[in-house]
Amino acid sequence: MSTPRENDWDPRTEEVQADQIQAYDDMRSHCPVAFSDYLQWSLLRHADVMRVLEDHVTFSNAASRHLSVPNAMDPPEHTGFRRIIEPYFNKAAMDEFSPRCRAIAEGVVERLPHDGEVEAMAAMGQNFALEIQCAFMGWPDSLHEPLRDWVKRQQAATFAGDREALGKLALEFDGVIRERLAVRRRMDTPPDDVTTRLMHETIDGRPLTDEELVSLMRNWTVGELGTISASIGIVMRFLAANQDWQQRLRDEPTIVSGLIDEILRLDAPLMSNRRVATCPVEVGGRRIEKGERLTILWGSANRDAEVFPEPDQVRLDRDPRHNLLYGAGVHVCPGAPLARMELVYFTQALMSATREIRLAGEDPAVRARYPAGGYDRVPLYVRR
Repeated sequence: MSTPRENDWDPRTEEVQADQIQAYDDMRSHCPVAFSDYLQWSLLRHADVMRVLEDHVTFSNAASRHLSVPNAMDPPEHTGFRRIIEPYFNKAAMDEFSPRCRAIAEGVVERLPHDGEVEAMAAMGQNFALEIQCAFMGWPDSLHEPLRDWVKRQQAATFAGDREALGKLALEFDGVIRERLAVRRRMDTPPDDVTTRLMHETIDGRPLTDEELVSLMRNWTVGELGTISASIGIVMRFLAANQDWQQRLRDEPTIVSGLIDEILRLDAPLMSNRRVATCPVEVGGRRIEKGERLTILWGSANRDAEVFPEPDQVRLDRDPRHNLLYGAGVHVCPGAPLARMELVYFTQALMSATREIRLAGEDPAVRARYPAGGYDRVPLYVRR
């Protein structure tokens, strides 16, 4: 039995939650590998995070108590599912989805007021994420509001550490996906969309089970709804607060992709991922025992001044290989091409449809609470 550890910090305090980014910056400077009962070992330095990402033998991704395809799998099991998944995000797949993606982005932006205030998270971020993900999966618009409510309840239960509530929410979401599968099985000719195609995939010579399909689709959808929504809020607030960058983006539209990645390095839309130590190991001078959990804090590692000089500044001359926005190693996000395309099209539509975006009043934006990144509310003024 391991000796109980003393907490180095409490990630759930109001002080931390009021501004997670600032709190992680402060923590990284004096305790870069920090223990807490809530997150166990938090890794805040870029070098420590990269070590973990590149060593999936010592630091296992199998950190979930439930089936999680392929997020909580290690090679070789993980490798087979990645082979199935990656074609859904290759160039051909992105080219096929591109017109629909652009149309949705332009449609969401078109709802902005011609001259007035808008709450960017609800009106833009959440709506865009819901519409784009349902379109990508081939799901009906009637799921937008139920999914919006589910994400809110899931984030609250995660922050509270309420395992019972999380279990019920997982079953609820599973029911939504199982209904999508059942609808297609009742059809003589189901639509040729991502959901139908996944239903015909095989692994090791056998069809995917419903449990595997549900887990895979849940991971895609939950991840997309949370991070794309947060990313839209972060990008819109940044452009509103930095008129010089807003103008430069209008004058130099080719910088859009690099600028978005750098904005999201500065202010993380996804705060963390988990790993589990498979053996005793030392990280940053701290001994971590077999079976203990590590929490990768992207919102800290991507602001490490050892890797990103002037980390608070947006700079387009940084080496993109260091940016961990989409992770690294064997578990690097397979959906990165889709996410980048969505954010580029949204930002392009936003710049084309508006003449000015600025903060509403004294920047009353409200930071999101862990595990969410970005903001809960981003009130802005828009002029078209």
